[in-house]
Amino acid sequence: RSQFERIAEMVPSIPRELVSSVLALEEPLQTVYTIANFQRMDLTVAQNLLELDSTEEKLRRLVNILAREVEVLEIGQKIQNEARSEIEKVQHEYFLREQLKAIQKELGESDEQAAEVEEFRKKIEAARLPEEAGKMARRELDRLSRLPTAAAEYGVIRTYLDWLVSLPWSQSTEDSLDISNARNVLDQDHYGLEDVKERILEYLAVRKLRQERSSELNNEPVDDIRRLREGVILCFVGPPGVGKTSLGRSIARAMGRKFIRISLGGMRDEAEIRGHRRTYIGAMPGRILQAIRRVESRNPVFMLDEVDKLTFDFHGDPASALLEVLDPEQNVEFRDHYMEVAFDLSQVMFITTANQLETIPAPLRDRMEIIFLSGYTEGEKIAIANGYLIPRQVRENGLRQEEICFTKEGLQTIIRHYTREAGVRNLERQIGSVCRKVVTQIAEGQTGKVEVTPDQVRNSLGRPIFLGNEEIASRTSIPGVATGLAYTPVGGDVLFIEATRMPGGKGFQVTGSLGNVMQESARAALSFVRSRAANLGLEESFFEKSDFHLHIPGGAQPKDGPSAGVTIATALVSLVSGRLVRPDVGMTGEITLRGQVLPVGGIKEKVLAGHRSGLKKIIMPRRNEADLEDIPEEVQKEIDFVFVDTVDEVLEQALESAPRKKSRKKAAAPKQKDGDSGS
Repeated sequence: RSQFERIAEMVPSIPRELVSSVLALEEPLQTVYTIANFQRMDLTVAQNLLELDSTEEKLRRLVNILAREVEVLEIGQKIQNEARSEIEKVQHEYFLREQLKAIQKELGESDEQAAEVEEFRKKIEAARLPEEAGKMARRELDRLSRLPTAAAEYGVIRTYLDWLVSLPWSQSTEDSLDISNARNVLDQDHYGLEDVKERILEYLAVRKLRQERSSELNNEPVDDIRRLREGVILCFVGPPGVGKTSLGRSIARAMGRKFIRISLGGMRDEAEIRGHRRTYIGAMPGRILQAIRRVESRNPVFMLDEVDKLTFDFHGDPASALLEVLDPEQNVEFRDHYMEVAFDLSQVMFITTANQLETIPAPLRDRMEIIFLSGYTEGEKIAIANGYLIPRQVRENGLRQEEICFTKEGLQTIIRHYTREAGVRNLERQIGSVCRKVVTQIAEGQTGKVEVTPDQVRNSLGRPIFLGNEEIASRTSIPGVATGLAYTPVGGDVLFIEATRMPGGKGFQVTGSLGNVMQESARAALSFVRSRAANLGLEESFFEKSDFHLHIPGGAQPKDGPSAGVTIATALVSLVSGRLVRPDVGMTGEITLRGQVLPVGGIKEKVLAGHRSGLKKIIMPRRNEADLEDIPEEVQKEIDFVFVDTVDEVLEQALESAPRKKSRKKAAAPKQKDGDSGS
């Protein structure tokens, strides 16, 4: 009866009088039939109920039927309540929204929102967006129009639409492919670098011819990016201060394009390239699209500076993200995580710069054409100073041309004794320092033209930083010190290798932050010297009773490579023979256990470093003789180049003919005759 009463409460069609009459019944069987008569049940279930013999069984069966019915009705009622609650919530929100609209109308905010939406609609039409970007813009604009200005998502969508319509989807500059004009621009902006300029002019000439031929074939102007790709990514590799970045600006000026540059040094987050997804607070596009938007052109000259200094961590690998940017087959549809639509980068001319090639990831390096920029000679630096650096520093420091004059000797003093670099960056700083000293003199009342002589340079810049020939002579004034030539990320450099011997016989020690290859080269050089002990007049037990220590000063700078092999061998022979290494001789080359001298790289940079340091003779492998074509003629005239095949030839040219008298000892000093034959 209680179950039936609950059912009656949930089913309005059951009259209350029926419930009262059922509750008043005392006969169980009559109660069963009365309730079953008004209860919804399947015909089979009702038949089974009637066929039961016992009244008790009929009561139990009816209780089960009523329990199931109560459960079904409760579930239905729960669903109805939830639906009713949702409807009431929607109605409540609608009511509040209508109230908010009325309030905004009174405050004038609805007019501002409508005006903003209409403004975005006009911008979308004017931007000439591609189909995919257009669909995205219209969809987001529709969402924006339905949101209240106070909603948090309103600002997110508005920022996204602002980025979408402000990208230069169709804005571009017309290329100027006049080769003569490009040559003039490059010559005006840069002195020397003839090989680099020729490669740039070849690139422009190919683009010009390809564009003309494509126009003839299609009988229409070429504007299809898929048919006319930029084709090649140039990578300028060279030491600091040789003009890599300024070359990019000159290329842009020669082509009539806009120029944009971003630095990749220290970048370690992949999102810096591809952007952050809009789900993040404060999300923005990557630096590629940010720069494209800033320059307002879809075909600028885009310089990616310091590409060799990219790093990576758990945030991702920016170098891998750059693969899509620099690959002409993929950058037609570059997808930034923030924008979520494809942007065409195929018309952008990408140029990268680096100080060293080895640290650029191989897949990235494979997509670029490498152009090496070597350091400048002294004559080139003087010409650059007179044509570019001095006029700029005179102008920046408020001087007039008639108030200051740099003599050739004064510039040579700055170059030789106050700068030692492949480029001209420090040279310009020192020229600026001299100019400021002159400005101070003028401010104190001095009149007349100031002539910058060597004495004036020393008065302005203080004591010399580099000693040149004097430094090499002083450091090679004892046996066991040889002058080598090295190639570094900042250009060539002079390397002093020092060897010393102590009693002991415990082994061979090397110091100076040497890499594995250089340590192996040192051990090979020692083994070669030991194999020539008889020729050097040494007893068989000499090496067994001696400890050798090889050191290369500048321990904070890591060093590696095989090209110091001949220098190490020369230093060791000088040590055990007592013969000095000539102070004006520098050398480079890999050594073998048989005494062969193998070719090495970086010859031009090494020779220029030796020339800057005042070396008069440079010994190098004979198989590097072809590299002399890259050496400027003025340097070739001032240096005596000696090409060798064996270490014996190196020793003959590098060591003085006789050892110092005080270095001759009974046990260890070689005989003069044997020493000469060994060299």
